[in-house]
Amino acid sequence: MPPSRRNDLVDAAMRVFYRHGFNNTSLDQVLDEGGISRMTLYNHFKSKDELIVAALRLQDERSEQELMNYLQKIDGGPIERIMGIFDFCREWFLDDEFCGCMFINASAEFDDPACVVRCVSAEHKRTMVNLMRKQCEQAGLRDPHVLAEKLCILLDGAVVTAHVVGKVDNNETRLEEAAEWAKDAARVLIDASKVA
Repeated sequence: MPPSRRNDLVDAAMRVFYRHGFNNTSLDQVLDEGGISRMTLYNHFKSKDELIVAALRLQDERSEQELMNYLQKIDGGPIERIMGIFDFCREWFLDDEFCGCMFINASAEFDDPACVVRCVSAEHKRTMVNLMRKQCEQAGLRDPHVLAEKLCILLDGAVVTAHVVGKVDNNETRLEEAAEWAKDAARVLIDASKVA
């Protein structure tokens, strides 16, 4: 089979898994989404879990590229880029297709910490921490590794709040507020970490 059909399959899987979850999604739904035959599926993947891992890796690659493209457009230094990460999330939350973080969602559905799905999800989170730590180091902030971890916890909290609470009707929290409040808390952490 041409590699493009594999790519089409993984792309379709990523979209369907993101919208409907991993355990609730059947392989037939993925095949229907991409207009792909069952033979193509079995030529490229031995199991649904292998397809899930491929979809997660594609999501990781795309989301990292989108974030990097966004940050490259920001005028200013590393602190402005850190704040830009929260602005990026705000825009993401307002997207009609927002369904939370695919990696947090995967971790909620696969409870064995040793399974490959959880490992890929953890890799994604490590990538985010490393990106944040690099910005903290460039800004000359104290304890950049610890600060990066704290900032990523704020990000994850904002994502979960936007996903779990923000889309519920008659709720007091709007989607964009989750990102704005996390950004406010990030400013406090950053100011406290500045070297006098």
